[in-house]
Amino acid sequence: MRKPERYRPMEILLVEDNPADIRLTKEGLNESKVPNNLHVVTDGEEATAFLYRKGEYKDVPRPDLILLDLNLPKRNGRELLAEIKGHDDLMRIPVIILTASSHEDDILDTYNHHANCYITKPGDLDSFIKVVNSVENFWLSIVTLPPDEED
Repeated sequence: MRKPERYRPMEILLVEDNPADIRLTKEGLNESKVPNNLHVVTDGEEATAFLYRKGEYKDVPRPDLILLDLNLPKRNGRELLAEIKGHDDLMRIPVIILTASSHEDDILDTYNHHANCYITKPGDLDSFIKVVNSVENFWLSIVTLPPDEED
């Protein structure tokens, strides 16, 4: 069972290859009222290794929340989402799609693969920070997340 938030920070996995978006997400989450640890991987293969705790990621915590870009090198976010939501041990981790795409096909496809939320990245700095803050306010402060069966 997952420990109450006051005992441990929220573990967040950001799967993003754009250095500017990584920096902005870090900035937004650093201002968070909820203690959190942000883990960053920059492609789909790294994300898979992180989630299955392989190689250099063998001792990482299970994420409580995943922020996933769709357009990634090596393995795209759509494939990764389908695997996460099709895997018994990972499927309950909320996955928030945070991507530049506003294409209807991308939105439908990710919801068909059980994404928990789809957010199109805004183009300007202030709006991007506001989006990250809104994710933090809702997903880290209001929502009750499922327990981690390993705890």
